[in-house]
Parts: sequence; structure tokens; C-alpha cells
Amino acid sequence: MAFRPKLMILLFLPLLLSQTISAYSSSDVKSWCSKMPYPQPCEYFLTNNPKQAPINQKSDFLKVSMQLALERAQLAHNHTHSLGPKCSNEREKAAWADCLQLYEHTVLRLNKTIVHECTQDEAQTWLSTAMTNLETCRAGFVELGITDNVLPLMSNNVSKLISNTLALNYAPYTTPNYTKKFPIWVRPGDRKLLQSSSAVSKANIVVAQDGSGNYKTISEAITVASKRSGTARYIIYIKAGTYKENVEVGSKLENIMFVGDGIGKTIITGSKSVGGGSTTFNSATVAAVGDGFIAQDITFRNTAGAANHQAVALRSGSDLSVFYRCSIEGYQDTLYVHSERQFYRECNIYGTVDFIFGNAAVVFQNCNIYAGYPPNKTNTITAQGGTDPNQNTGISIHNCKVTAASDLKSVQSYVNTYLGRPWKAYSRTVFMKTYLDSLINSAGWMEWDGDFALDTLYYGEYLNTGPGSSTANRVTWAGYHVITSATEASKFTVGSFIAGGSWLPATGVPYTSGL
Repeated sequence: MAFRPKLMILLFLPLLLSQTISAYSSSDVKSWCSKMPYPQPCEYFLTNNPKQAPINQKSDFLKVSMQLALERAQLAHNHTHSLGPKCSNEREKAAWADCLQLYEHTVLRLNKTIVHECTQDEAQTWLSTAMTNLETCRAGFVELGITDNVLPLMSNNVSKLISNTLALNYAPYTTPNYTKKFPIWVRPGDRKLLQSSSAVSKANIVVAQDGSGNYKTISEAITVASKRSGTARYIIYIKAGTYKENVEVGSKLENIMFVGDGIGKTIITGSKSVGGGSTTFNSATVAAVGDGFIAQDITFRNTAGAANHQAVALRSGSDLSVFYRCSIEGYQDTLYVHSERQFYRECNIYGTVDFIFGNAAVVFQNCNIYAGYPPNKTNTITAQGGTDPNQNTGISIHNCKVTAASDLKSVQSYVNTYLGRPWKAYSRTVFMKTYLDSLINSAGWMEWDGDFALDTLYYGEYLNTGPGSSTANRVTWAGYHVITSATEASKFTVGSFIAGGSWLPATGVPYTSGL
């Protein structure tokens, strides 16, 4: 999608120009906007937009800022749609298709933040997701080597407006003040869904390769689920077998549950990769976006191999999603915890480079994390992708085990394995009460690129055990912390970090709320 400079300007002008009726006096606007991370777009759009509501206090300014971000995102989505026919090759089409989907979801999230009666923390989650979506749009063009393109410019402008709303909505980072109300999809009868026999017996549809079910492919079952009325929990039982297909549970498909016959028995496998021409985002074998997604007793796999670089087995951008007794298997970028609030319990995760990555607020509990043999003799377990200091996102690994996979065990002394590296400027990752085997390098953590993000990241370790857990020779970065306070560590628990007490009980999944 290579545009000439003049064409780029013409396409971008509708996003910059707005109606000429002055909404607020320039002095009032300047006063409010001067407190924002990006005062210039704030001033421009508020000064040149029709008056919608007076700004008398911070809450008024927050509403106006959210509405402004939504309007610009809607315009950007419309323009993104119109640029599709101008894509000149398959790689441009792949990056463009991601952006179209990501803009659509951004508009949905911003709209939900405005119209839904939500807590401050829920709003922060959805605003964080909106910003992550736009960053993902930009990343697709970069990783496919497409530089002369208007879409990243468009997303950058909207991102600045969202960053302003994040700053306005932000409260000092303490234990979140979530209400105890349950999500709208929760009903008392859902409490035991994650007991295998109960979930299978209540299945709405059965997938079986041998013809003993309703359909032979998961994609067919998803199509049927998309036509159902209402948003009640919809259970898809996937019988034992290897399903070679790429599956997407879209943003409009809420409260879908996949239940299989167990790890290594029900296997969903694919092989899309960046090396094969896909974006990282679209390489996922299974992608879950619709809120309230649950998966149990399933293996998610990407077989593209290390030589094909980024190749995702599972991507989740589903708010309040749960993965229980699942195995996620791949090499580089195995598990994309893309956005929203997520919980993983008793799962196995296999990979090599950045194999747990993304910008969700996610807790892993009682999971087994297996580092494999990497081509370049270096493993990095996590790569958290926070891009804004006010996003309430991060990776929390609690009461898990980090060990070598079978292909690494005999040669692990020749490989450097690190707990993580800062993919983005505000990377946040903690390991708490986790067993770290001898494969972990004594430095613990690895740089991404020189001193990039070393002062702005937050990496923490709390009461870990095992031969790789000593913090005596860890990195000395400003952003690295040996956590000694239970109060500080508690911020990253299920109860505090993802408000698990308000939604996990209804799923029936076992969990520990605190430390």
C-alpha cells in the first residue's frame, strides 16, 4: 500500500480537519489540555469542534475527551476501510486487514467505555485495549517491511487522544477499587461449568472428526454459534482428535466455551507465521476476542517452527477470559496475551523467544512453563508490551514452575534463558512464589535494545524458589525490583490485578485470590 506523499496528505486531511464552530474558549481549552500527555491534539480538536457540553470539572473533561477519541477512531476506521482496494500486494493486504479488525474493536471498546455503567478500573482496561489495538495495527506494517503507509499515521493520532483519556481516568496504582457486581453473562447455574462432565453434558453443539458429532470442524460450529440469539453461555464440545484449522472467535461472539477431552487428546493446530507472510496478530491458530471466552482441556499448537519467527498458537483479546488445563505449544511468540483481563490455571506453555507476550492484564497460576531449545541459544520467557504509563496491564506469574522442555534439558547449560525482556517502554512483569529451575540465567532479565525501557519498566520477583531463583546477581536496572513487601506483591494477585473475585467464582475454575 505505497502512497505518494500528496495522496497521503489528502487521505489524512479528513482526520485532521473538523468543523469550524468553536466549542470552547481557547484559554479554557489550553488550561485543561496543558495537563495532558499530548496537549496539541487535545487543543486542536476541542477548539475546532461543535460545543457538546460545558467543561466545569475533571469528570466533564474526561467525558469530552472520551467522546473525542471515539469520534476520531470512527473516522479512522472508515478511512481504513476505504484504503483496502489500494493495497498492491499480499503483505499490504494482510497488514490492512488486521488494522480494519483492530479499528472496529477499538470503536467498540471506546463506545462501551462511554455508554456502559463501569468502574474506573474497567474503563482503564478498555481504554488500555483500545491503545493496544492501534499499536498492533502499526506493528503489522513494520514486521512485514511496509514503511510508506498512511495507516500508522492515522493510528498514531488517535492513540494520543486515547493516551490523554488514560491519564485523566488514571488513579494512583493501588489495589483496584472494583465493585462486587458480576458481569452480565454470569448466572448462578454457570458455577460448575468447568467440571468436565457438566460442561460436556450441557454442550450446545459437538464437534467430532469421526462424524459422531454435529459437525466435523470447529469453524462450522463457530458459524452456528454466531447465528444464535442472545448472549447466553454457548458450549462447544470438541471431541478427541487433531483439528488442522485456524479458528477465530470474533468480537461479537460473547460467552463461548470450548471444552475438549484433555491435553494431547483434543488438539487444534496450525502453521501460520510471519516467515510465511502473516502478521504476528493473524498467525494465531486460535484467536479469541469475544468477551467471556473459556477453554478447557485442549491443546493449542503452532507448528511453523523456529525458523519462521513469530508464530502464535493462541491469541486472546477476550475480556474476562479463562484457560483451564490447556496446553499452548509453539516456539517464538507462542501465547499472545493481547489485551483485556485474562486468567490461566493449570496450563502448560511451551516456547523459546518471547513466548508469553502482549499487553493484557493477565495472571498465570499453577501453570507449567517450559522453555525449549532456541536457534540462537537464547530464550526469553516473557515480553510484556505496555506502551503507556497509565495502562493497567502486565503479566503476573504466580505459584508456577519454570523448567526446561525435553529438547533443552540435556543442553540447557549452553543456552541462556531469561525471565523476560522489555518489548515496549512500560513493560510490567512479576514472578511470585514460582519455582525457577537452574536454566534461568543469574542476571534474570535481558535488555531489548541497549538501555531502552530499563528505567520505565517494572519487573519484580517475590519469594520465588528453586536453583534459578537467587536474586544476588540480578540486573541492577532502575525498573527492576526484588519485592519484599507482601502489600506490594498483592497488587499482582488474582483478586487485585484482574478483579478475579468479581467474575471467576461463577466459572467454577479453582483459583487463589491473594498471595
